[in-house]
Amino acid sequence: MPFQPVDEQLAILLRGTVDVEVVGELRHKLEKSRAEDRPLVVKLGCDPTAPDLHLGHTVVLTKLRQFQDLGHRVVFLIGDFTARIGDPTGKSATRPPLSEDAILQNAATYRRQVFKLLDESKTEIRFNSEWLGKMGFDDVIRLAAKYSVARMLERDDFEARLREGRPISMHELLYPLAQGYDSVALKADVELGGTDQRFNLLVGRDLMRHYGLEPQCIITTPILEGTNAVEVEGRIQGDKMSKSLGNYVGVEEEPQQQFGKVMSVCDALMWRYYELLSTIDASEVEARKRGHPKDAKVALAKEIVARFHGSAAADEAHRAFEELFGRGKRNEIPDDAPTVTIDTQGAPAPLVRILVEAALVSSNTDARRQIAQNAVSVDGERVADPKADLPVGAHAVRVGKTRWARVILQ
Repeated sequence: MPFQPVDEQLAILLRGTVDVEVVGELRHKLEKSRAEDRPLVVKLGCDPTAPDLHLGHTVVLTKLRQFQDLGHRVVFLIGDFTARIGDPTGKSATRPPLSEDAILQNAATYRRQVFKLLDESKTEIRFNSEWLGKMGFDDVIRLAAKYSVARMLERDDFEARLREGRPISMHELLYPLAQGYDSVALKADVELGGTDQRFNLLVGRDLMRHYGLEPQCIITTPILEGTNAVEVEGRIQGDKMSKSLGNYVGVEEEPQQQFGKVMSVCDALMWRYYELLSTIDASEVEARKRGHPKDAKVALAKEIVARFHGSAAADEAHRAFEELFGRGKRNEIPDDAPTVTIDTQGAPAPLVRILVEAALVSSNTDARRQIAQNAVSVDGERVADPKADLPVGAHAVRVGKTRWARVILQ
């Protein structure tokens, strides 16, 4: 298949990115690729530090899939060796390395999950232990000699820890060098990563020059906010998507869970998810902005569920959601009522807590007062007991006459 014109490729590849080093170089690489009918080598490295992937991980994976769909050669690099070091990116303290068994288990899970986004037949899986594991101590010294301590300490997290007197272990200084050498070993044309990886990706550019190779271009993608982020004064504010914070949408979650969680995000965050996660054309996104926000959110939720489970599952998840919460259900819950997903570890939770977390009341005291005044109903039934628990599942919750929420406990 012939490569698309370079301007068309750039329009796709630069959408939803933060840093591009350097656009002119990337254009040159694409022009050369098209002239020689040779795909670029596009690398994404991922240390298997946790067993599950969520939508936050898929932002950069979606960008990798775009390169793949444009005909370029994609290398998904599993950092089984670098996971033993532990990337300190964004950490305020030294992170302990993983055990060999944990690394192997997580790597196997990654291999299964990434193919929910990537075309397996067009993806090359590599492990960086192939070359890093063969290095002797003299090889490591020669590699370390190619980068200065002063440059390494320019990294934001290292600089902050040094300034505040917090320790930095020697092995942490070696991590960016190890990741950078991966690009040398693969002769990468482009490397992708989140914004928290920018320093490491730039080290790869520098090392490639030292080894006489044309430096890779780098593209960073935003860190995705979790489902509980909110809009404050026109800006999205909230923690990044994280399983430990319970504000995530897992790629292997059940379709109805995925659908409900996407429906729970605020409208402003929905458009950010469109920008970073959706594969539809930008003109279609603009058309949806002119319609009803709920319709746009349903379309986004169906697109995400279909990506991981197929269109039939997406249709069924939509049907189930409307059965629970649609207009005319659960005592006429309004269309614009927010959907709130709350992680209760699969156990019932106090209604008072749920009312607070769903932002239906201002405090625990307010929640108990509203219940005492018979102002709280769940699924159309009044609740009079301030000690009542809400079972796991989906519920329509109302406080007073006008405050509604679709609440999903999981």
